[in-house]
Amino acid sequence: MKVTEAVFSRKTTRAFLKKPVTDKLIETLLEKSSRAPSGGNLQPWRIFVINNKAMQSFLDFQKKWTNPETPSYDIYPQNLKEPYRSSRFKVGEDMYALLGIDRDDKASRFRQLAKNYEFFGAPAAFFCFVDRQMGPPQWSDLGMFLQTFMLLAREEGLDTCPQEAWAMKSESVSTFLDVDEDLMLFCGVAIGYKDADAKINELNTTREPLDVWVKFIEK
Repeated sequence: MKVTEAVFSRKTTRAFLKKPVTDKLIETLLEKSSRAPSGGNLQPWRIFVINNKAMQSFLDFQKKWTNPETPSYDIYPQNLKEPYRSSRFKVGEDMYALLGIDRDDKASRFRQLAKNYEFFGAPAAFFCFVDRQMGPPQWSDLGMFLQTFMLLAREEGLDTCPQEAWAMKSESVSTFLDVDEDLMLFCGVAIGYKDADAKINELNTTREPLDVWVKFIEK
């Protein structure tokens, strides 16, 4: 598979088949992904994989979650300005329209949102943590690492869903994984094979045209 093909076939998958993914394959993909760029070669990512029995144990553990938690960070900036606000609004409306969920149907919207915390049915996943002393440059490294993993997953016929929504459940996730308190949860990534028959996987997000965000300087 060419890189361009991997880029264009990678989508945020929100419905997976039960087909298992082996630990060995995930391990291989993670090892390759570690070649992602990293300033100062800090390699700030700390990855915790849940698969097979661990996945079921984690899903069972969630049943004990009751209290609201303090998010790791603000997933979106407060008072998001244009054009970013409209972009975020549109993808949400497009998704719910595809599923036939009306704007006023809060219960159905909440149920769809809650599927985040089931990894959308994916058989495997990992959580990506970063040391709390790290700053924006190292968060950039995380993004490059995650993108590298997702493109390599496409090469193997796998699909993924990067999920910053897990930042809302950072305390419980950290408790289950027994991670060091110096580590902060950045996101989760669902891993598996997409359900091609699921309506939600037909969602295609749009991208801004180049003239909105690119300027070639001529002096």
